[in-house]
Amino acid sequence: MATVAERLGVEPARLWLGSVLALLAALIGGSFVFPRVVYDGFIWHYFWGPVQADANAAVCAVREGGATRYLYDAAACSAAAEPVAYPGYTLVSEVGYVVILLIALAGVVLLLQRLGIGTDRALFVSLLPFVFFGGALRVVEDVTDAAAAGDTLITYPLNTLLISPVIYFTVFAVTLLAVLGSVALERRRIVDQYTRPLVTSGSVVLAATLAFLLWSAVAPDGPGTFHPQVLVVILVGATAATGLVWWVLERFAPSVNAGTGRIGAVVIWGHAIDGVANVVGLDWMVALGAGANLVPKHPVNRLIVDVTASTLPASVLALTGDTWPFLVVKLVAATLVVWLFDEQIFEESPQYTILLLVAILAVGLGPGTRDMLRATFGV
Repeated sequence: MATVAERLGVEPARLWLGSVLALLAALIGGSFVFPRVVYDGFIWHYFWGPVQADANAAVCAVREGGATRYLYDAAACSAAAEPVAYPGYTLVSEVGYVVILLIALAGVVLLLQRLGIGTDRALFVSLLPFVFFGGALRVVEDVTDAAAAGDTLITYPLNTLLISPVIYFTVFAVTLLAVLGSVALERRRIVDQYTRPLVTSGSVVLAATLAFLLWSAVAPDGPGTFHPQVLVVILVGATAATGLVWWVLERFAPSVNAGTGRIGAVVIWGHAIDGVANVVGLDWMVALGAGANLVPKHPVNRLIVDVTASTLPASVLALTGDTWPFLVVKLVAATLVVWLFDEQIFEESPQYTILLLVAILAVGLGPGTRDMLRATFGV
């Protein structure tokens, strides 16, 4: 963006802001001029509709005559006329969120440059608690859904703040406030480094969220249960898988992780958590005595499960389950991403590189933390 800004003779921050405002104007204007096509058929169908359906615990949501109707029967959803939105993601929405993520990263980079922070790898470590916090906070909404009727602490529309992908904006807002507050403390010389209050604030909100989840599991009338064996299996499995991959890289291809160093190991570990949590949650909950298996929500998860189930013999699936290829895909993809980040990238744009690595970690560790804690607390 800096190169484009130089060619146009515009400050990068103004170019970014102008581009975002132009995009918003196009979407908002299109929603007023062509509401059925732009809003109902695109924005609602792929982005807001799934959130509404999830927030109301509906099988699907249907947009009719400018109003939203919720259906609680799968057959009725199948028979409904489009646009019909189901909880979860679609390929269209996932591409859209990637675009939003890249735009947001560019804006945050400009903010960090203005604040003069984020040039070293300490920022990555400081933001780790917030990544865990995002996954744990999503489980809070799962707990409220599992509560008895009338006992739900967070109801619609407030619960939309805790549902993907809106929760990413919620966590982003909390993190941004923590960063700005930490930088303010450093500049007022109350602390020596902004990273200390930043990691502390992240740890506090994470601890508070985990405390609520634990209370929901152990309270007499709580909606959840507690399965510590699931948590242990996932953490040990992810750590073992990461250790194996890292040993292979160090032994046979050290150039792959030469640029990222230990950050690369954390990225791979985060995606291993996601992979192992899916394997355990979708295939081995019953075997671990932790209740019924979970159901995949992401299109990629469902595709891998469907392909595996239709390819391997039933006798093999009985022993291995049909989700383990997802773990392999996650480990390979994370390793390829780590390989792309060489030392030159860190030197040329350290702030953007660090933030991009945090984002890559978050898309693995965030959902992985949610799946791990859902399975652990039986929601």
